[in-house]
Amino acid sequence: MSTTADAILAPSDDHAHEGKFHVFVQLAMILAIITGMELLVIYIPMMTWLIITLLAIMSVVKFMAVIFIFMHLKWDKPFCTILFFIGLILGTGTLGAFLLIHHADASSPTGPAYDVVE
Repeated sequence: MSTTADAILAPSDDHAHEGKFHVFVQLAMILAIITGMELLVIYIPMMTWLIITLLAIMSVVKFMAVIFIFMHLKWDKPFCTILFFIGLILGTGTLGAFLLIHHADASSPTGPAYDVVE
């Protein structure tokens, strides 16, 4: 029979992550390098669309690295990853719809009191 003492002293899954410490440190270094590259991109004189594109790509790379390594999705069951991305897609869609509903033209005041007289 198993007792609570046996359950407490039994090896757990916590030891499985002890060997991954170097992975976390390496990822932290990579994230620091990408952050430095983002800062450099801001100060390099380039076209605005290119700066925004580069920043968006680097942000996506950092986001994917963080969710797969630090949030342990890489080692989790695929079902957990699917659930995460379903929530991400729903949240992104909701944000996109919210931004479309409340864009700048919809919130500008109209009427004769706001007409510009020159």
